[in-house]
Formats: sequence, structure tokens, C-alpha cells
Amino acid sequence: MRLMPNRLISCALVSALLSACGDDGGKATGATNPNPNTTNNDTTSSGTEGETSTGGPDQTTSTTSTTAPPEPTTTGTSGDSSTTDGSFITPPDGGGGTKECDQWTQDCPEGQKCMPYSGDGDNAWESLKCTPVMENAGQVGDPCTVEGSGVSGIDNCDEGNMCWDVVDGVGVCVALCIGSPDAPDCAAPMTSCLISNDGVLTLCLPFCDPLLQDCPGDDLCIPNPQNPDAFLCVLDASGEEGQEYDACEYINACDKGFTCANPEVALECDTMAIGCCIAFCDVTEAGVCTGQNAECLAWYEAGMAPPGFENVGFCGIPQ
Repeated sequence: MRLMPNRLISCALVSALLSACGDDGGKATGATNPNPNTTNNDTTSSGTEGETSTGGPDQTTSTTSTTAPPEPTTTGTSGDSSTTDGSFITPPDGGGGTKECDQWTQDCPEGQKCMPYSGDGDNAWESLKCTPVMENAGQVGDPCTVEGSGVSGIDNCDEGNMCWDVVDGVGVCVALCIGSPDAPDCAAPMTSCLISNDGVLTLCLPFCDPLLQDCPGDDLCIPNPQNPDAFLCVLDASGEEGQEYDACEYINACDKGFTCANPEVALECDTMAIGCCIAFCDVTEAGVCTGQNAECLAWYEAGMAPPGFENVGFCGIPQ
């Protein structure tokens, strides 16, 4: 899956990731652990076509997973612009970036850290390089700044952290995953490891509840493609699109309360699209789905839901 400075098109959409368009820093305000009886260990996704997970509707797939920041957007009145330095989780372009170091082992010389960056000008992280660790470097949750853009790889966060959710050059420090690609983990509680952009981007993001959509600010609560038990807070890259039944290509390209799923889930969806924005719903509430022949279908198979997530569902046509 690929993130553009700054989830999953439902469970099987393990190939497109998130986008960084918000300005709330992705903090874990109100986030809940979907399965408090488990650790933060996750399984990495190979990103092969046709991958599926244990819950939710099938989602769009791609050969690998990558993330990139969204294209800069302009807001405000004439003469006053605000640009976002992060973006969508974009599908891979089939090419491999330059890997000058290993972000898992942080094998750079003293005083430097291994960071993801964009080296091909497409605003999406695809490479790794050693960059300087600044004085008084920020820790997880601290505000941070970047040099150049959100995909430059140069920021003032400490080793093992990166500046995320960057808007106008300012973001928040989040932790990189620890462990290894085969056994990823997160040191901070209530977070889960998200691996995207062909393994270059490895972030520990906060848990959330898809029914409550309890992420801070405009952040979305969507499933983690590497861990079917976890829903994570990611940046909203939907822009003016992302309403129910809109076509979507990236896991974070739907509005809050929706997820990018297989378009065959609903009659209103364009079957030629890569994905379609489908609503989350509570299976205990009747008549919440508005689509033709749609019902609130359980996200998890019977008996497989993590504690507290038994009522999570999505609006779709029973298969």
C-alpha cells in the first residue's frame, strides 16, 4: 500500500493507503484498543493482488502497498493560501526507490536517522536515506517541522520518529515501528503498526472505533490492512469527494464513517471503479442503510470480533 504525505479499501484492499490532509496531528484522543487482550504485534502484508482479511467487505487491491502525501491544496480567501504537505496512500508505480539505510535497525552513522522520503518527485515516499537528527529533537506527540516538504525526509523529530500529518510545514512526531518486517511492533500502547509504500513507510498509529469515528479532528477511522483486529486513525484525503457510493482509489479517500470497498457491495456503486465508499453501521440498529436491497452486514465473522467490536458492520447487499 502506498501513502501520499499522508487504509484499506475494506479488508481486502490491502494495497492503497492513506493521505495526509488534516492538521490535527493524528493524536490518539479518544482512541480505543479494538482488542485489549492482544499486543501490538502485526503481520506485514505482501500486498499481492487478491489479498483479503478476516472482516469487512472485499476492497480494492494492488500489487503492493504504498503511501504518499496529497497534492498541495489551497484554501482560504484570495491571497491567503494554506498547503498540505502530506497526501494519499497511492498505488505503487512498479518501481523501487533507493534504500540507503534500514529504518528497522536505524543503521545510519551517529547523529543521523534512517528516514523515508520521495526521491522521484511524485510526492510519495518510496526511498530511504540517512538524515541529520536535529538538536532538541521532538518525541512522540511533540509538534514538529520539516525541511522543504512533508516527503523530504528531513525533520526535527528524534531518531525512530518522523514528522507526520504535515500542514504548512508543521506536523506531529509519530513513532516508526520497531521489530522487523516479519514481526512488526509498536512500543507505545494503543497503537498498531501500519506498513505501506513497499515497506518504506512504517508508522505506529492510534487505535479507534469505526462506529464512533473517535479520531481527532478530521482524521478517519479505517481498518489496518496488516491487522484485521485493528482500526487506525489516518488522514482524510477525500477532498470534495468521498460521500456514500462515490468511487475511491485509496483507503483514506472516503469521508468519515465510510470505507473504500469493493464496488460490488452496493448496487449504487460504479462496478468499473477500483473501489466505492460504503458506510459503516451498527448491526443492532434497524433501517440504517439507505441503499437498494442493502442491509447492515457484520464486519467480522460470527465469534471473530474483538471485544467491544461485535456490533461493527457495513452497508451492503447480502451475498
